[in-house]
Amino acid sequence: MWDKRVVEAIEECIGDYSVVTLFKNVDDGWEWAFAGSYGPNVDRDRRRLWEELAGLYSLWDVPWCMGGDYNITHFPSERSGHYRNSVAMEDFSKFIFELDLMDLPLVGGEYTWSNGRAWSRLDRFLVSPSWEAHYPEVSQKRLAQVSSDHFPIFLDCEGIHRGRRYFKFKNMWLTADGFVEMVSAWWSSYQFNGTPSFILASKLKALKQDLKKWNLEVFGHIDNQKSTLLEELQELEGKELLGDTLEEVLLRKGTVMANLERVLSSEEISWRQKSRALWLKKGDRCTKFFHKVANSHRRNNAIESLQFGSQVVFFSGTRKPYCTLL
Repeated sequence: MWDKRVVEAIEECIGDYSVVTLFKNVDDGWEWAFAGSYGPNVDRDRRRLWEELAGLYSLWDVPWCMGGDYNITHFPSERSGHYRNSVAMEDFSKFIFELDLMDLPLVGGEYTWSNGRAWSRLDRFLVSPSWEAHYPEVSQKRLAQVSSDHFPIFLDCEGIHRGRRYFKFKNMWLTADGFVEMVSAWWSSYQFNGTPSFILASKLKALKQDLKKWNLEVFGHIDNQKSTLLEELQELEGKELLGDTLEEVLLRKGTVMANLERVLSSEEISWRQKSRALWLKKGDRCTKFFHKVANSHRRNNAIESLQFGSQVVFFSGTRKPYCTLL
């Protein structure tokens, strides 16, 4: 049922309506859990499914991915001729909310079941925020209906095609000491001849190259900086626990904590810019929220496919593992 060259099954559990498996990725050792479910048609029995999944969810403290035919829609708009929330829909929404799961948008169609007269979206994948953070390019896609009244859907962990990356000014650069003065000095040093518009364009192009080089060689990657500082802080705190309270250790710890605060502030500014959530006041370090919004923007802005008459061209790779629901 899975490619053993990609994931390793560690443990599994079988319920009345679902099968769950704890996996470990072969390439990076990352552990996560998957739950495959088939929902009953009766509302009373479906509530038992939510209770079962909630209980299984508590088995392992790892990122989760759930998928299956739940035999219920999340919203009235996902079912033809249905315009009001039902009790069963409210139970489903409550289940998603209480487990803090993400209902990813469906690419390639609005529904997953049709008998030719009616349609609804009964099948879906739900993922935890930590699972989505590990695969930020995840997308949920509907395939062609063949022999069943259900459309197959699959979860592609590398589904968003990345084209050429255009240069963007990063607001976090402004937190670097002497940044404005450095840019001003660069700008003054550029010498070009021609029309004013040509000189301006040439200066901007030269500035872009200097900023990219400075960002790579001097400013550095925020994640790497944070990891290095956290490791050093942990090491210094270990020395303190051993009774090593030398002045140089305490001074170094203060420096590391100050640098870590600066890096965390830069990280917050970076994700705030990517998410475009400018309504939050400065100091609200909701980095996880910014991750979600930025990833959501990327999914919404991505072009998954183009249609030319009856021909559809997809722009997605499947180099990473993906799950399919039939």
